[in-house]
Amino acid sequence: MPAEVLLRTDFAEIPLLHRGKVRDIYDLGAHLLIVATDRISAFDVVLPNGIPHKGRVLNQISAHWFSTLEEIVAHHMVTTQLEDFPRLPRIVANSLSGRAMIVRKARPLPVECIIRGYLSGSGWSEYQQKGSICGLPLPSGLKESAKLETPLFTPATKAAVGDHDENIDFTSVVEKLGKELAEEVRRVSIRLYQRAADLAEKRGIIIADTKFEFGLDEKGRLMLIDEALTPDSSRFWPLDGYAPGGPQKSFDKQFVRDYLLSIHWNKKPPAPILPVEVIQKTSEKYIEAYERLTGKVLEI
Repeated sequence: MPAEVLLRTDFAEIPLLHRGKVRDIYDLGAHLLIVATDRISAFDVVLPNGIPHKGRVLNQISAHWFSTLEEIVAHHMVTTQLEDFPRLPRIVANSLSGRAMIVRKARPLPVECIIRGYLSGSGWSEYQQKGSICGLPLPSGLKESAKLETPLFTPATKAAVGDHDENIDFTSVVEKLGKELAEEVRRVSIRLYQRAADLAEKRGIIIADTKFEFGLDEKGRLMLIDEALTPDSSRFWPLDGYAPGGPQKSFDKQFVRDYLLSIHWNKKPPAPILPVEVIQKTSEKYIEAYERLTGKVLEI
């Protein structure tokens, strides 16, 4: 029997602030409760099926990276032990074991900070057309999935649900954030990626690319928010078997994207129902990514 999935939360005891593609966010005054559901999106469309345990993977792997990388930049996580937070009703805490965290509020920056260490996805497509990514020229003759000489900061604007993110150049980031903050965000993003990629490679996983989001705290200091280095926000490839020159096997939702491409879906709502075997395999890939990267068993 397939595991149960959580597609939506509704708590009368606390006000809902926002429902995103995957996360439900509740207002706790000075803090937020972020719930990672089992929803999955592809091509900016939320699919009708959930992926068993996906929300727990996203929540627990983010908590792992927030703690691991906090020497580089502060983060918004307060705790994943919901029962210890006095302002959260016990009935809510008990229903969200392993899939939610309490975070500090922040003012989100209007930029998604994408770091690419390898040439893949939309970066590969843009390179084929222009020989560059987000205005950054690259050497000619690179293969798909090739490791880049240095990681690239390739920012994007953050789109609303149903819209597509748009790649922008660094000049646009400076216009949005100011020169000093833009340079800090770029520097911190690259450091986070390099540190995480080094740690992941020791556990047999290549982090091909990833997306960070930042906010400012009440004193205007930079803070890592949202999620961190999850299978939703990153491309994870097994180190053994890596071979540039084409797509790679993955531990992320690329498996779902590949299925949707194979059936020639037009990438517009309504999304098709996923077959049971695709759901199960995707769940297994998410759990394996978590357990490989952290060395821990997923809390279910």
